[in-house]
Amino acid sequence: MKNKKMWVWIVLLVVLLIILFILFNNNNKNTEKVAISGSLITSQYNKEKDFKTDGYTIDEPNVILNPYGNSPLTALILFETDEEVSPTVTIVGKDENTTFTHTFNASQEHLLSIYGLYADYNNEVIIEYEINDETISKTINIQTEKLPDDFILPTRVEADKQNLDNQLYFFTPSSSGYTCAYDVNGDVRWYLTNYALWKIDRLENGHLLVSTERLVNPPYYMTGLYEMDLLGKIYVEYSLPGGYHHDYYEMENGNLLIASDDFNNSKGTVEDYIVELDRETGEIVKTFDLKNILNMSDGKSENWTDYDWFHNNSVWYDKNTNSITLSGRHQDAVINIDYGTGKLNWIIGDPTNWSDEYQKYFFTPIGDDFEWQWSQHAAMITPEGYVFILDNGNNKSKIKEEYVKASESYTRGVMYKIDTDNMTIEQIWQYGKERGSDYYSPYISDVDYLDANHYIVHSGGIAYKDGKVLNQPAGLAGADELKSITTELLNDEIIFEIELPTNNYRVEKMDLYVDNEQLVLGQAKKVGSLGETENTQSLSLILNAKNPDEEYNNHNITFTKEDDRLVINGTFKKGTDVEIILAKNMVINTYEWRISKKPYTALCVDIFTEEETKNGLNTNKYINSKGLSGKYSVYIKIDDVLYNTLKFIEF
Repeated sequence: MKNKKMWVWIVLLVVLLIILFILFNNNNKNTEKVAISGSLITSQYNKEKDFKTDGYTIDEPNVILNPYGNSPLTALILFETDEEVSPTVTIVGKDENTTFTHTFNASQEHLLSIYGLYADYNNEVIIEYEINDETISKTINIQTEKLPDDFILPTRVEADKQNLDNQLYFFTPSSSGYTCAYDVNGDVRWYLTNYALWKIDRLENGHLLVSTERLVNPPYYMTGLYEMDLLGKIYVEYSLPGGYHHDYYEMENGNLLIASDDFNNSKGTVEDYIVELDRETGEIVKTFDLKNILNMSDGKSENWTDYDWFHNNSVWYDKNTNSITLSGRHQDAVINIDYGTGKLNWIIGDPTNWSDEYQKYFFTPIGDDFEWQWSQHAAMITPEGYVFILDNGNNKSKIKEEYVKASESYTRGVMYKIDTDNMTIEQIWQYGKERGSDYYSPYISDVDYLDANHYIVHSGGIAYKDGKVLNQPAGLAGADELKSITTELLNDEIIFEIELPTNNYRVEKMDLYVDNEQLVLGQAKKVGSLGETENTQSLSLILNAKNPDEEYNNHNITFTKEDDRLVINGTFKKGTDVEIILAKNMVINTYEWRISKKPYTALCVDIFTEEETKNGLNTNKYINSKGLSGKYSVYIKIDDVLYNTLKFIEF
């Protein structure tokens, strides 16, 4: 009798499960797969199928302009020789300061990377090599296309060519524009079409390191970094859970110190978190949280906010002292911390409005011409042990009643000599004060150390409105005229200066070619992770979802699958409650979508424009692939209405 009852219950349970399965599948009308967005890495790998040397000779080479699709002023010249030879390539410029020569390694199969072509020009490229005591020479002409219509060209260039070589000046934009390089004549000789922000520099292996073009959070936090060559070929993509902003530093062991964020921290702050990334594994091996080092409410500048209290904009490691130097714009403070312990060593800046406990970390100025730095950028330690800083010069005081007007201010490069035993500081060099407000950048900008007494000062954020110089970043102040001035000085004499009608973040002076320059084919590595997106998980069936209607369509919602995440875009008014739901086999993953310009912080810090208040904010939600596997139906809940998007996604 008991067995009979047991079988009845089993049959009822099976029937119930079948009914639930039928109900679930009848409701699961998600039949359209979310479209996959091809990545740069994938598209570049596919392009390499055309990089053939077989059957091509020096007389009839395979010439590919812009081979990777993102560096239009480069080319590949491919051919074979019967014997191993070392070709020398000359890209003919308009004079000796703009002509480039490079010798490639010996080989029979030649993939010659051609850099530094002029735009809209029939470029002359000469290839020469020795074989059997004979010099073989071939001239190839490469016609390039015009620059994009929105490309920024210099308005003024001054060059003392006797004191200059043929290095290029590499610029990164502050908002719109292109990551690009100008020669000493002001001609564009290289640029990227993928949107790379922040620092641009070379690694020890000769590759460039630039930001990805993908946001991890607005307004400018990127998913990570690309390691690439000047052809635009990506070798490695580094991804970080907190993304990347402003600056990085390559350690002697190859690891990267990176200005990042902890978007899930309890205080909702940004730009106060440094990580060390293992280049081989992508693992975060060390972190520095400035909230554990400094008092967040100390030393407030005019730009200080609860969520962006420090605003770190530079990272520099000094091997001699095993320390890290950081620049906190919103506290007018350059700080130095011990790499091993994370403890504070010293602070450079005006100690006004700092707590008593921190006064011992400040220096006492010596010398009659001393001035503190304000809202600074690009702090570094020189080979001599000096502290070199771009002093933006905002307000020049922490006391509002003593603020200096923009029309009377100036931006400068300044070098300090510090004595950490006696805690004294001396100003030993500066440039920019003598230029007055014409040289005043209230934000961004850069300094570079090229050699002893050989520096670059980049005033990159000059902005005007109605003819008056501004005291705030151009985008915040509604500027109607932009300018950047980059000055190279040798023994205190200007040997180069370029002026551009835009704002640029940073400048680096670099060679076009490096030793052992050689293209290596193959798909790029992906290192690191964006992490697992925060969500709540439950067991349930979704039985009451509506199909998209007019109200749903008014939000212009789109879904795109990238290699490592789902990107959802839509337009919503402030205060709208939105959730993304991914459902698989009765497992429900729910992701909150904060309709905010700053979705990483719980603080009420959004200021919507009149248009955004009326029509809604166009915004993105990112759901990372980590922790997800298989096929998911996609739902979205807008306020109290649950919609079946009729889409599914596969991870």
